Amino acid sequence: MPTNLPQKVVALLSNKHHWLSFLAGLSLVFAYAPFSQWWLPFIVLPLWLNSVKNLATKAAAKSGFIFAFGWFAAGISWVHVAIDQFGGLPLVISLVLMLLLCLYLSIYPALACYLSAKFTRSKKLNLSLVPFFWLVAEYLRANVLTGFPWLSLGYTQLDGPLSAFAPVTGEVGINFILLVISVSLVHIYQNQQRLLSSALLVIIIGINFYLSTTSWVTASAKQIKVALIQGNIEQSMKWQPEQEWPTMLKYLELSRANYDADILIWPESAIPVLEPTAQDYLSLIDQSAALNNSAIITGIQNYHYDSKEFFNGLVVAGRKYEGDTEGSYIYNSPNRYYKNHLLPIGEFVPLQSILRPIAPLFNLPMSSFTRGNYVQPNLVAKGYHVLPLICFEIAFANQLAANFTDDTDILLTVSNDAWFGDSHGPHQHLEIARMRALEFGRPLLRATNNGITAVIDHHGKVIARIPQFEEAVLKTDINLASGETPFSQWQRWLN
Repeated sequence: MPTNLPQKVVALLSNKHHWLSFLAGLSLVFAYAPFSQWWLPFIVLPLWLNSVKNLATKAAAKSGFIFAFGWFAAGISWVHVAIDQFGGLPLVISLVLMLLLCLYLSIYPALACYLSAKFTRSKKLNLSLVPFFWLVAEYLRANVLTGFPWLSLGYTQLDGPLSAFAPVTGEVGINFILLVISVSLVHIYQNQQRLLSSALLVIIIGINFYLSTTSWVTASAKQIKVALIQGNIEQSMKWQPEQEWPTMLKYLELSRANYDADILIWPESAIPVLEPTAQDYLSLIDQSAALNNSAIITGIQNYHYDSKEFFNGLVVAGRKYEGDTEGSYIYNSPNRYYKNHLLPIGEFVPLQSILRPIAPLFNLPMSSFTRGNYVQPNLVAKGYHVLPLICFEIAFANQLAANFTDDTDILLTVSNDAWFGDSHGPHQHLEIARMRALEFGRPLLRATNNGITAVIDHHGKVIARIPQFEEAVLKTDINLASGETPFSQWQRWLN
């Protein structure tokens, strides 16, 4: 170890326990999509927890922080793609920004470890408290500074046996159960609280078996034909004025060949002009879809000239109800959706008078949006009630629950993941969408600009998808579902 480094840095880098924590966190990336090794946390978490048991308060917090830094550094490395390629910053600066984000997110697991030691008489980490304080920390991570609940541990179990808990407890409950199992395994190994830990494992296994054989929601005999249009527009070209009409004509032509579908879905901001200036085009697709007994849901930005507000939205064109003879689109009609949970920097810039002049990163196209209402009516397309969420919003189950009604037939999320290139970000995004379908027991449509476009059934299983970075149309039949999961019921009660 170089002797000219500060003594504290040398101590940090030479500590084998810290390296174990970092590597344990780093390895968790393989538990998420696209790798989806759901069994990995059952090894990594007990090994790490066993190494941090009985650490004093500050040491426990430090280990939690180092573990989390490895976890986030590998897991959300895809954020760097957007900063590097579209932020207009030198590579070194973009890496520093990525580092700062990971350091910030690491505070929350560190807090969970700190509290798990702080609230014990010995002031040493009590593993039994970790699952409870971890949930508190994850709640804070999902809400503080608009929230960033990405990479929560429960998502690792989407294709594992614990997924049976999702319709009852949601992903947050799976997170808790996974930690309880991990702590119990450590206690059994250490011959501490062995009887209680064994009993907990038996109870969890028993409940899991019961839930895996229980159907809260059943598939309806009623089918709907959907077509999801993936235009594959280069992000660098998307907002170029000369590309406006080529892009809009592409979506129109891809749709005309698929009007036998009941509903066609275009991705986020598929129409690359503001809604007031696209009235002729919107009237064209409205009449075209209605004439062919179909409906189109498309992403488009709106601008209110009176209030000078921008909105990232979705509108419906074509038939609103079966039996309509004309199109339903009218400018500023209520059959639309405006994004509520805006992405910092990408869709709004805090302290913008200071930050915008610094770099292109803080002055991206369409980065001055206004929030839509938290609760909005479902979209209605050809008589079907569609609950929409745009991009990042799909990570917030509580927002979906607030807009879920007895009439909701389909969940919809649209996105433009071109920002993140060929990284594991879009795969994790799809994984999150699958969890929402499983939690709420409704089929989900995911339409994106360049992938991953997919259709997901009410069990959270992908029934059809198309490759990334291809111009393509995903057309399939989906069964609607009847019934309501316990998770959707208690989430609606909380909202």
